[in-house]
Amino acid sequence: MGGRIGKFGRLTALQVQRLRKAGKHPDGGGLYFIIHKGGSRSWAFRYGRQGAIWIGLGPAHSVSLAEVRERAKALRLQLLDGVDPLAAKRGEKQAARVASARTMTFDQCLDSYHEAHKAGWRNPRHVREWLASMRSHASPILGTLPVADIDTALVCRVIEPLWVNKTATAARIRSRIEAVLDWSKVRGFRQGENPARWKGHLDHLLPDHHAVKGTKHFAALPYAEVPSFLARLREQDSTEARCLEFLILTAARLAQACEATWAEVNLAERTWTISGPRMKARRDHRVALSDRAMAILGRQRADYPTSIYVFPRKGGRLPLATRLVWATCKRVAKTDVSVHGFRSSFRDWVAEQTSYPREVAELALAHRVGTEVERAYMRSDLLQRRRALQEDWSAYCASTPIAPDLVVQLPRRRRG
Repeated sequence: MGGRIGKFGRLTALQVQRLRKAGKHPDGGGLYFIIHKGGSRSWAFRYGRQGAIWIGLGPAHSVSLAEVRERAKALRLQLLDGVDPLAAKRGEKQAARVASARTMTFDQCLDSYHEAHKAGWRNPRHVREWLASMRSHASPILGTLPVADIDTALVCRVIEPLWVNKTATAARIRSRIEAVLDWSKVRGFRQGENPARWKGHLDHLLPDHHAVKGTKHFAALPYAEVPSFLARLREQDSTEARCLEFLILTAARLAQACEATWAEVNLAERTWTISGPRMKARRDHRVALSDRAMAILGRQRADYPTSIYVFPRKGGRLPLATRLVWATCKRVAKTDVSVHGFRSSFRDWVAEQTSYPREVAELALAHRVGTEVERAYMRSDLLQRRRALQEDWSAYCASTPIAPDLVVQLPRRRRG
């Protein structure tokens, strides 16, 4: 190989020696054969002031000397025409990315968005349902289309058939399409406004979903019927029945009860601390345990002494499935009530049958209380007052049913 580098003139013997010592062997005209420290070999083109710019031309095992000399010649012709080879190469790559973006389909963006965000979703069921609903409703129309070509008319084709009879589903699908398209825009796969945006856009084409069908809350059992429900429930000698009763007594959510672990329970202090990642508000929540709740825990510990879960499935290695608790609730209630609705039953009972302050009831439900300023000054979670409330609720649940319009003032007790 020669020692010339084209327009930069002939290299001195000292320069050639230094380059070869660094594993860079000049072939002439700016072309170099490079031997890397790991033993691999490749080609590169050097140009610019004092040869400061390098462009890779491929590995030596894939590009022959004759081929690479032709590539180097093409780069020298670009320089002769006043074109910067590296800038031209970057422009070609950018053009290729733009062309690739035009071929990114909605389903490809959907999968990427789901993969990027699912770690932040607390409920595994929501992770599955989110993607399944989009596959069912959005993908048949938008799935194979370039995401850059999706417009308002296409979005409406997805959600309009659902808007009247399945309004809540349609609203969720619209919101999820909007999120995927926003993600696609940030990634550079599309431009312009989001055709799935509601405010100032689709709200001019579709009626508000709250107006189409009023918000449907979870069906709740009237608190006056809770004692008789629990009396029937206690006849069911199963983990599902105990989990449901524990949930009612603690005013907890279904997934929180089913996935409760013994590590969260402090038997000495009679508390159950649900960790932040399992809470809707993402902060730890302490639950005061009544005598009856403690008795349920004792029965579960005796039945499953080696399980890490308080309410495990048979075998003890997995937490109880929420669907089994739902099924037990439906079977015992013999009516259309939801497990989540017992939180409403508890809240109504506190408001109508007791004199406990509002903030005590709200904290028992793990709700945020007061303004931001008030929360900054109120550091206590009122655990002792909530303990008295939970005992009163437990006693009520074990009592003889009363008429819902009969207000009974519970005796005040000293509270810490």
